[in-house]
Amino acid sequence: MLETLPLGVVALGGAIILGLATYAGWLLAKLRQQTKAQETAMNDAIKQRNLKIIESVDVIALATLQEQCDLSEAAIRLYMIMDHLQGEKRVDYPARFPALYELYDVVKDMPRGDARKTIPKKERMRHDMNRMKAESRLQQAIHTELEEILAFTGAKMTPVSTLAS
Repeated sequence: MLETLPLGVVALGGAIILGLATYAGWLLAKLRQQTKAQETAMNDAIKQRNLKIIESVDVIALATLQEQCDLSEAAIRLYMIMDHLQGEKRVDYPARFPALYELYDVVKDMPRGDARKTIPKKERMRHDMNRMKAESRLQQAIHTELEEILAFTGAKMTPVSTLAS
């Protein structure tokens, strides 16, 4: 069939195919470039978000080591905040910080704030007793884990307890 087509038509068809292939290649290159730019923007956003989270984690860990924050409150806050870390900073909190997670697990369902005021005194005292027992039993391990958290985050601040040693 090609033998019956004039050479000009074949050349024109080849030129059209070459043009379309070139255009498709250009579009593919643009798509790759756009995908890479979106990936870079996403990674930058994740880094910025992680930095804000880490800043909060550092403040809570330091305040707890300096006994300005209760262990139970720190366990709850750290678990909730660190659960939002992304990318290479993402951690398996229960596995990496088992003492903090154990305390979190003990106190997570206990009423706090105004809700605590509405429960009967006897129940409130039972919760307090369970919380204090867990805090006492886990205190040393939690302090060690708080130091590990500060090392993990690369904290720019240093706990007062380590300055005195």
